[in-house]
Amino acid sequence: MPWTTDIGERFRDRQWLKILGTTVWIWVFFIGYFHLLRNPMGPVFEMPWTFVDDWVPFQPAWLIPYLSLWVYVGIAPGLQRGFLPLVAYGLWAGALCVAGLLCFMFLPTRVPPVSIDPGGFPGFAMLQGIDAAGNACPSMHVAIALFTCVWLEHILRQAGAPRWLRLINLAWFLAIAYSTMATRQHVFLDALAGGVLGGLFACASLRWRPADVPRAAHEPATVAIMDRR
Repeated sequence: MPWTTDIGERFRDRQWLKILGTTVWIWVFFIGYFHLLRNPMGPVFEMPWTFVDDWVPFQPAWLIPYLSLWVYVGIAPGLQRGFLPLVAYGLWAGALCVAGLLCFMFLPTRVPPVSIDPGGFPGFAMLQGIDAAGNACPSMHVAIALFTCVWLEHILRQAGAPRWLRLINLAWFLAIAYSTMATRQHVFLDALAGGVLGGLFACASLRWRPADVPRAAHEPATVAIMDRR
């Protein structure tokens, strides 16, 4: 089966359930995120500025890849095939978000105050008004982006997708990770912690998951078991 056919089948499978589920998941996360942002449960720790942050200049145009996360995170669940794999993915992604919110609850953090001039770049005033400098570490932008990247690499390899498409996936993740620092929404240590958190959950979710559903309906069905390979 060509990789384009496989990806198309994945995309069409339970499409409306995926759209609804992803929307609800993002909405619930933001409820918890903004509640803790506005009501920290303890003293807020200011994250240290490192030499890596000195290397990354403020670049307002990187707001575009920063906001693209909310498109990117929908791709991996949108390409799940079968009900159990979709539910398992959602549970692991939800657990990742809960872990991040617990970090914000027990160790509230913020980025150091910096003077920036967005130069009238559209969207920055709204971002600064809505998403204040709190809930910094770990960067959930980086965490969920890496979780998505690892899963997309797994799906694209399974489908036999060409190398260039897998490289686009990697480049998209790297652009999102870099944008968190280039827009001054996070410092390097936030991004690093987010990468560790997202990587741990990505590896765990790929190790403990239902067995993959066959590529086509006419292929022999397999019983959904925990894949421990």
